[in-house]
Amino acid sequence: MLWLEVLILAVIQGLTEFLPVSSSGHIVVGETLWEQFVSGVEPMDERAKLTISIMLHLGTLAAILVFYWQRLCRLLGEDRRLIGLLAVGTLPAVIVGVPLKEFGEGLLTNTLLAGLMFPITGAVLIWSARYDKGQTTCRELGYRQALLIGLFQAFAILPGISRSGATIVAGLGCGLKRDEAAAFSFLLAIPAIGGAGLLESIDLISSSNGTAPLGTVLAGTAVSFVVGLLSLWWLVRWVREGRLHLFAWYVIPLGLIVVAWQLCVRFAA
Repeated sequence: MLWLEVLILAVIQGLTEFLPVSSSGHIVVGETLWEQFVSGVEPMDERAKLTISIMLHLGTLAAILVFYWQRLCRLLGEDRRLIGLLAVGTLPAVIVGVPLKEFGEGLLTNTLLAGLMFPITGAVLIWSARYDKGQTTCRELGYRQALLIGLFQAFAILPGISRSGATIVAGLGCGLKRDEAAAFSFLLAIPAIGGAGLLESIDLISSSNGTAPLGTVLAGTAVSFVVGLLSLWWLVRWVREGRLHLFAWYVIPLGLIVVAWQLCVRFAA
């Protein structure tokens, strides 16, 4: 049954890494559902979980590289100023994420917290409908604006807060064109996803448990890449059309359902 769990996680990762619904929140909720309602299945060991998490993130990272390969090439030429802006925008996530990974692991896997944060993501998405079309491109951003977008990305470390939703809305608030807000968000995701993968790799090296079968892991990586590429194309299209706020009508009810479920579980315990 390991292959089925990996396949489900790969689809969830590919869809939710880019759609503004919080991949971390969905992974936390999905794992809790699996553990509570799928009986007779041996739980995955921690090393296997880390291996699969790293490879699924690499799949979605590859999707960004493929989708934005032309923008990435331009970083060596006309868009080279963006490198500094992306570095500044990445700093808050590093400052918050590293200690949180070390000392707040329980917070990052808290299902009730994810449920509470989903409606906040929904409120942010609804707020995006207030913004008219901006006129600024990524390379015209100021460093303070890049830092502000980075702060939104750092906040999205919490499960249930969408990284893509928070950073795109922050970009729109800074006056970026819709396409440019999406582009800056996902270029900013490259060091964020890569850095998270590096931290997980360190944990993997220090772990002494078993690991997941190579074929299963590679299949999951391929699925997360394909699904991620499709969901990225979908999101960018909806951002262009000013329809980002429509995802709120999914995440807000989801959050209420998860909170009600977790409170029932806790009161029944």
